[in-house]
Amino acid sequence: MTELNEQARLRQILEFCLDKDLERILLNNPVDASIFSKTKIRPLLLKGELIFQAEEQRGKQAFHKNLNIDEAILYVENCLAHDFRQGEITSAKGKGTVLVSKKGKMTVKFKQQARIITQKTLEHNRKKQYLLPEGTPVPFLVDLGVMTKEGQIVHSRYDKYRQINRFLEFIEDILPELPTDRPIVVTCAIGLRGYLAYRILVQHGYKNLRELKGYPVRIIGLDLKEEVIRHCSELSIRYGYDKLSFTCGDIASYEGVDHVDMVVTLHACDLATDYALEKAVGWDAKVILSVPCCQHELNKQIKNPVLQPVLEYGLIKERMAALYTDAIRAQILEYTGYNTQILEFIDMEHTPKNILLRAVSRKKNEISPAEEEKRQKAGEQVKELIRFLHADPAIVRLLAPELDPSAK
Repeated sequence: MTELNEQARLRQILEFCLDKDLERILLNNPVDASIFSKTKIRPLLLKGELIFQAEEQRGKQAFHKNLNIDEAILYVENCLAHDFRQGEITSAKGKGTVLVSKKGKMTVKFKQQARIITQKTLEHNRKKQYLLPEGTPVPFLVDLGVMTKEGQIVHSRYDKYRQINRFLEFIEDILPELPTDRPIVVTCAIGLRGYLAYRILVQHGYKNLRELKGYPVRIIGLDLKEEVIRHCSELSIRYGYDKLSFTCGDIASYEGVDHVDMVVTLHACDLATDYALEKAVGWDAKVILSVPCCQHELNKQIKNPVLQPVLEYGLIKERMAALYTDAIRAQILEYTGYNTQILEFIDMEHTPKNILLRAVSRKKNEISPAEEEKRQKAGEQVKELIRFLHADPAIVRLLAPELDPSAK
């Protein structure tokens, strides 16, 4: 960057960074917090065109503006001139900060990313391992703003791209467990945070299983938001996915089928995961893949004087409760006849919701004495643990009420 006044330097940085490689621009430290608290700007593909979406946080509400590149530059400049005293620019090309004093003096710093070519080369090597290939346009990924028309992944969507690929890898691993002599029924229920993930996972899962691998699969997508269901249904019709359907509702109350071979849940909040697991077991699902989210129940219940030195720290208690919750869920699935693993869904760097429960049903007529002993042990361990925690987990009430220590 050449020596320019700070406003001109800011414009030069914005012109350099505002493209598909931008991760985000964050404007905060407001001049008047009653008007704005913060603003985030990120790239977005809308109908195949690159735009920049500004999300303005006003109180508890968020307002969105779609801007072209020139409008986005002016928007950032005006915000830093009148509304905010701090800005952060994060891009694959580099990172920058903007500080504005109370007297209006601006200080701009930018560190350009070194060895961009090397980074792209390394990414190219990794691309070969993804089930969703980079470099080859996938129509619905283009429509959803994850991929450009040339098949490149939009930089701000890379974390989501990695999550979806990781989940598809788990599905790939369990394919040998699914029947091959009849149509396979799969239900997918995704929490609201997983809106984009939902559409990609379900639609690419369909394409991968039915079109590429030849499985006679029928996939049913469930979501509580009518807008999501309407949009997904339109895309399925557009792509000719006649064995992929979407229904508005939650998995706990869904009665559209009597039997399901695989149940997938992603970011179903708090007890929604427990109700989904109950439904999966009731369907005698062969495979369950579940990424839980927001485990609040045990956090409110745990009481034990031995643990009090730890429990008095809210953050530690919250994390412990989440881990206890998922461990109990896994043990209850073991108890109900599933070989269960707890796996890292994706690196914490990309999402804090990084635990996946993978459960594969044991053949009931082929359970060995050792497996039955393991099942009984899982039940006893859960019973002792919830007695120790003074807890009453929903998953126990739903699937194994006999393990409740207070039950007679």
